[in-house]
Amino acid sequence: MPCSPFTSPTTTGDNNNKKKDGSSLREFKLNESTFLASLMPKQEIGVDRFLDAHPEYDGRGALIAIFDSGVDPAADGLQVTSDGKPKILDVIDCTGSGDIDTSKVVKADADGRICGASGASLVINTSWKNPSGEWHVGYKLVYELFTEDLISRLKKERKKKWDEKNQEEIARAVKQLADFDQQHIKVEDLKLRRTHEDLQNRLDFLRRQSESYDDKGPVIDAVVWHDGEVWRVALDTHRLEDDPNCGKLANFMPLTNYRTERKYGVFSKLDACTFVVNVYSDGDVLSVVTDCSPHATHVAGIATAFHPKEPLLNGVAPGAQIISCKIGDSRLGSMETGTGLIRALIAAVEHKCDLVNMSYGEATLLPDYGRFVDLVKEVVNKHRLIFVSSAGNSGPGLSTVGAPGGTSSSIIGVGAYVSPAMAAGAHCVVEPPSDGLEYTWSSRGPTADGDLGVCVSAPGGAVAPVPTWTLQRRMLMNGTSMASPSACGGTALLISGMKAEGIPVSPYSVRKALENTAVPIGDLPEDKLSTGQGLMQVDKAFEYIQKSQNVPCVWYQIKIQQSGKTNPSSRGIYLREASACRQSTEWTVKVNPKFHEDAGNFEDLIPFEECIELHSTEETVVKAPDYLLLTHNGRTFNVVVDPSNLCDGLHYFEVYGIDCKAPWRGPLFRIPITIIKAKAVTNQSPQISFSKMLFQPGHIERRYIEVPHGASWAEATMKTSGFDTARRFYVDAVQMCPLRRPLKWEIAVIFPSPAAKSFAFTVVSGQTLELVISQFWSSGIGSHESASVDFEVVFHGIKVNQEEVILDGSDAPVRIDAETLLESEELAPVAILNKIRVPYRPIDSKISALSPDRDKLPSGKQILALTLTYKIKLEDGAQIKPHIPLLNDRIYDTKFESQFYMISDSNKRIYSSGDVYPSSANLPKGEYILQLYLRHDNVQILEKMKHLVFFIERNLEEKDVIRLSFFSRPDGPLMGNGSFKSSSLVPGIKEGLYLGPPPKEKLPKNSQQGSVLLGAVSYGKLSFADQGGTKNPEKHPASYRISYVVPPNKIDEDKGKGFSLSSKKNVSERLKEEVRDAKVKVLASLKQETDEERLEWKELSALLKSEYPKYTPLLATILEGLVSRSNIKDKIHHDEEVVDAANEVINSINREELAKFFALKNDPEDEEAEVLNLVSNTCSYSHRPF
Repeated sequence: MPCSPFTSPTTTGDNNNKKKDGSSLREFKLNESTFLASLMPKQEIGVDRFLDAHPEYDGRGALIAIFDSGVDPAADGLQVTSDGKPKILDVIDCTGSGDIDTSKVVKADADGRICGASGASLVINTSWKNPSGEWHVGYKLVYELFTEDLISRLKKERKKKWDEKNQEEIARAVKQLADFDQQHIKVEDLKLRRTHEDLQNRLDFLRRQSESYDDKGPVIDAVVWHDGEVWRVALDTHRLEDDPNCGKLANFMPLTNYRTERKYGVFSKLDACTFVVNVYSDGDVLSVVTDCSPHATHVAGIATAFHPKEPLLNGVAPGAQIISCKIGDSRLGSMETGTGLIRALIAAVEHKCDLVNMSYGEATLLPDYGRFVDLVKEVVNKHRLIFVSSAGNSGPGLSTVGAPGGTSSSIIGVGAYVSPAMAAGAHCVVEPPSDGLEYTWSSRGPTADGDLGVCVSAPGGAVAPVPTWTLQRRMLMNGTSMASPSACGGTALLISGMKAEGIPVSPYSVRKALENTAVPIGDLPEDKLSTGQGLMQVDKAFEYIQKSQNVPCVWYQIKIQQSGKTNPSSRGIYLREASACRQSTEWTVKVNPKFHEDAGNFEDLIPFEECIELHSTEETVVKAPDYLLLTHNGRTFNVVVDPSNLCDGLHYFEVYGIDCKAPWRGPLFRIPITIIKAKAVTNQSPQISFSKMLFQPGHIERRYIEVPHGASWAEATMKTSGFDTARRFYVDAVQMCPLRRPLKWEIAVIFPSPAAKSFAFTVVSGQTLELVISQFWSSGIGSHESASVDFEVVFHGIKVNQEEVILDGSDAPVRIDAETLLESEELAPVAILNKIRVPYRPIDSKISALSPDRDKLPSGKQILALTLTYKIKLEDGAQIKPHIPLLNDRIYDTKFESQFYMISDSNKRIYSSGDVYPSSANLPKGEYILQLYLRHDNVQILEKMKHLVFFIERNLEEKDVIRLSFFSRPDGPLMGNGSFKSSSLVPGIKEGLYLGPPPKEKLPKNSQQGSVLLGAVSYGKLSFADQGGTKNPEKHPASYRISYVVPPNKIDEDKGKGFSLSSKKNVSERLKEEVRDAKVKVLASLKQETDEERLEWKELSALLKSEYPKYTPLLATILEGLVSRSNIKDKIHHDEEVVDAANEVINSINREELAKFFALKNDPEDEEAEVLNLVSNTCSYSHRPF
């Protein structure tokens, strides 16, 4: 997802950080020029000094691929470079969200008209060249191309105009009705009555229209043709215009692929939305490219905008060029997709880009892992692409860096920095901080495998260009999304200088220059986890590159293994849990020099040999050898870490290697070592307190707690005092567990005045908990009083023998053994089933090769697609959510390339689509087709997935939610006794109870065998009442999943009962009944929308009624068909038909047999089925021969 919060204000970090670069911005006062400069910060990273020395190295010759939400080519400052070249060389929708199927080919008639795909008659401009005479046509709902914000604006403006016209029509209808009533005081004539009724119906319809107005958006027709040289595109957009003469197809200025002529269009003046087009698959696919948020344009502006009249608002590298690779899918809001990511990489290599900026990312469970990460490594190594990406906005907790920017070795991950000038100018704060610091929300390292996470930092906010549809030139955004293009633009300056001076460009040497010349932010070693090596400095980095241009371009790969362990290798040493910090540990470190793919054996590999001096930043804790002789094949050495004498808290150390012959190069490699010594809870009562913590704006306090064994949730109380104006705090709790994303709980709390607030959150027993309390950076500015905070955490827990409960569908209950290990707890179990998940297998599967236009990897491999088709039937309308356990919730840390699904009805109307994070969709009753698209270049992997099980999950309505019962006896569910409500648990004493299955009559109707009911169960009770959980266990911080497997349906017990004679019927009789029922089913399926269809239905119903005059299901079907009929011309006659049909149904029922049935004692569960059976048999009796 995009790594920028779109709302301001933002948070900042520790106020104790100091700048070291000599360009301190303390004690300054803004004037107009410094204010404008603060809106697009460049001085902070030395851009001004670099351009003063090298004005021609302003990004010229550098090409950046912007992997984002799509750049608007009409945005301010993105037309040309500083040397007059086109700024944007290509604009590509890599997701396919703007694709239009134009495979239908038509020819123009004698009048020069064609029939568009929407059915509209379109006039072809006679000046358009089309040697073949073939016109490819397609159409699209224009709202599918727009952002939610733009759609919202358009709907409001269109609704306003529609209301005006509708009110005019209502007024006209009222007048016509009033005039009619005035002219005809007494209406007796049938024709007059019908006229009056029509006028009244018209008025009622117009009023209803106003209430049920739903703007689905206009349709645009697309026409594609080949003019003998290139593919051309024209759009008919007249439905978007107020003037009926505007937007006609013939008036459209034809476009071709953007990279060919670099031209764009605008849909209409109302939307002001820019678009470009690209044609693929020999005219069969048209891609209409729009942005899916202002994010990408803002990012591109920070990196490269050029404003000749406002140079202070220039981007970092105004001479650089860009290509826009849209990876955010418009169908998913702006979420990136696997397809978008891979196609973007293909485009970046095809265009021979120097850099990639990607301000997207998310949390991951496996760092430096996954298909996209592997492909990035390949292009960085083979094609020398420099990849820059945001570290994430999930701080200030540790280990919150996101993928791919903060977790991948081949990517430069960037943290977000704010200077005093930025705070005063861009953020307009009254009293900016005295020194620059990292934004509070900027994600922190280390990664789960111990790597630093953040490489360098750059300014994380700017006022930059945005798309024209926003109706403004520029806006403020902040986030690591903004820090990444600032760093990428700075790197483009380095590329510009390197190309100008003939220095070979390598991502390895550029990264080393950035890291080894960055200015540290903060005085403490552990500040590196927040800021990386510090604030990048372009001028110093270029001097480093100039000096080291004859040094081999090498990346030093680090692999670390703990001695005696078989765990996977790591990139750093991360000791977080208490058991790892009690004694010394030995680690084996292997350093592997990695050259680019084009390195020669004799020229590069064999001669490589470096004498490296190893250093430890704290030898009393980390011991390493003194020297290392490193050759191309790598070398290992051991490191001993002894954390036993460290105090509680966070500690950071490094082992780094220096070239003995060229120490000016700085560290060639670093081994990050992060140690957390957590504080144990030693009180008899499992609680811990932190008193009198003082906070100023932006201050952060970190506390580390060893969660007691047996704890499953914590209840915290935060008391504030000693301040006047309101204060806003963020509280984060972070834990790390193997093969899981960081377990993070966070809350923002506002204290208008000193007070106390309580909250509860989940904890994992025995794992270290990081508790982070931070005061919002602008909160309290103007007041010089410190806020005093007392924070108390009380741990609770009820341990059960099985956290995830599975009810197997039998009548047997599940035994639960519960105990508390900490202190007495109230055992008050609550369990509900509130979802149903239905499995489906594909009815069809197909593997096909995708078009080489967009889907051929840089390695030459062709990407394949597996299309799986599933058939879904909903007996009732419902909100559903597709679910694929194997693939969902992972974009980067997966070896699968991508997935995408679409749900459509029989008319091919698409109701929902989704990717790795499926969304819920409301579907009416009916049958649907779900198509799942999976992509990979390995056909064997796709073959294995041909029978992939897909689930449809839906929430049960509130009235259908099943509340499960607990019992103190194993036969409680059957006997209905021994109900268990609550009891008091005492440490050391277990208590048993039984969870009963749901009553069969409570199961959702039409629930299929193999379906699974899902819900939650909780066992404890919170000590403060306002936290919920007493009725809904999902709201309890310590809730667990519960599932119930739906058993086979009950066998029909009607045989031998009452009047069921089905077993006595011979084959001939049963065959006749099957034929009869089939005929009735055909009648029920007929539509009655047109006069011809109604006549056909009437004839068939009369024929069947003559054959089976007393068959109740047939008569009921006829009645239902009459009732459901619409567009009735003669309402009185129709009502008479309905009454007659209803009487026929009633008269067909054998009253004597019905009376006998109700005189019998019956099972209430089977009553409905028995009545239907009785009716059916009664009807059979009525025409059996006697």
